[in-house]
Amino acid sequence: MDNEIWRWLWTGLAVVLAVGEIFTAGFFLLPFAVGGAIAAALAWANVAVAWQWIAFFVVSVATLLYLQRFIRKQDIADTKSIGANRYLNMSAVVLEQVDPVSGTGRVRVESEEWRATSDGDIIEPGTAVTITEVRGTRLVVRESAARS
Repeated sequence: MDNEIWRWLWTGLAVVLAVGEIFTAGFFLLPFAVGGAIAAALAWANVAVAWQWIAFFVVSVATLLYLQRFIRKQDIADTKSIGANRYLNMSAVVLEQVDPVSGTGRVRVESEEWRATSDGDIIEPGTAVTITEVRGTRLVVRESAARS
């Protein structure tokens, strides 16, 4: 194939992959767009096709490995829970007796009041508790190790 065709193939590939990256998540297409751009630059410089392919693969893999550092950091980053799950493992104070049998009880966590239940015994008002689970609109609590 003529080098003129490779110029446009590599350029088109780089553009299509770069535009595709805009519409996808995870930086998967970006390394290949960069590799295609480098191969296109070599094609425009009249470098042999074999070297264009080698450059495409080497640059694509190197860029992919480089970007993985940032993606791993993003995945590992501590993301704050949303909704009621943000209260997991937090302390609360019992406002109304928590009775798991009758399904009654209220606790205050931060500045909010929530209905509560327990998997254990009845918990009396004023007791410090720890939130262990969220079931629907109820917080599941257990007595804290250090009582107040």
